[in-house]
Amino acid sequence: MPQIGFIGTGVMGEAIVRNMMKQGLNVNVYNRTKSKTAELVKEGAIWQDSPAEITASSDIIFTMVGFPKDVESIYFEENGIFSTKITGKIIVDLTTSTPTLAQKIAIKANQLGGAALDAPVSGGDLGAKNGTLTIMVGGDQTIYDQVLPIFKTFGTTVTLHGSSGKGQHTKMANQIMIAGTMTGMTEMLVYADKSGLDLNKVIETLSGGSAANWSLSNYSPRILKENYSPGFFVKHFIKDLKIALDEAEKMGLTLPATKLAAELYEKLAAKGFEDDGTQALIKLWWTDGKQPNVKN
Repeated sequence: MPQIGFIGTGVMGEAIVRNMMKQGLNVNVYNRTKSKTAELVKEGAIWQDSPAEITASSDIIFTMVGFPKDVESIYFEENGIFSTKITGKIIVDLTTSTPTLAQKIAIKANQLGGAALDAPVSGGDLGAKNGTLTIMVGGDQTIYDQVLPIFKTFGTTVTLHGSSGKGQHTKMANQIMIAGTMTGMTEMLVYADKSGLDLNKVIETLSGGSAANWSLSNYSPRILKENYSPGFFVKHFIKDLKIALDEAEKMGLTLPATKLAAELYEKLAAKGFEDDGTQALIKLWWTDGKQPNVKN
């Protein structure tokens, strides 16, 4: 059984590690804020003091951090993953990052005698907790086949999309789609509320027809409960949309709807809601996220 390393135990990382351990895997953990690993350590995870120590003590190393600059730091800086021997080891970045950085990591890993996959995920905090994430992978087929049993401890839809960077490109396609469903779901609630409709009934009705989608099913009930805790942070979604728009520009594409979604989320962040969940977009219309026209 391989020894697993995991760097980045945030909202989703913690749940992923927990699912790995439930399947009997031994997991070493590291997080910049050590206290965020406390519960996992109580449950059997083993704390290591740096990304380098995680790498030295593990066969397959997973990383899941916030931004591409954080990925760059964890891999390339002093006491980073590449500061220690990685011969025969596999490195898997679950962070939503740039295709260019994924390719850079893969090249460096190969030069050092190891291998790398980019494997961003979709499904939010619920998917991570339930072990039902969608995992989009870029890299070599042989390496993918070795990691697939571990992917299946926290994901149900796992697909290799091609060479290094293709997992990140697939995640950008995913985020472009989500940008549309989130703005559509938000404007639907604003419109239905202003019309004097019972929003619970509207959600139930739309969920049974062609308007059904993941955002509607998972985020609109949270909005009605005024629950804006982050299954996925606003600041991280802005990062993702900027990557998607940058990559589109490199390919000569214009994505006006995605650009507008990014602008709306930037406006939301400027109002102080960058650490809320993406469902907080409704706060651009509803003060403090409170439904203005509650039907009695």
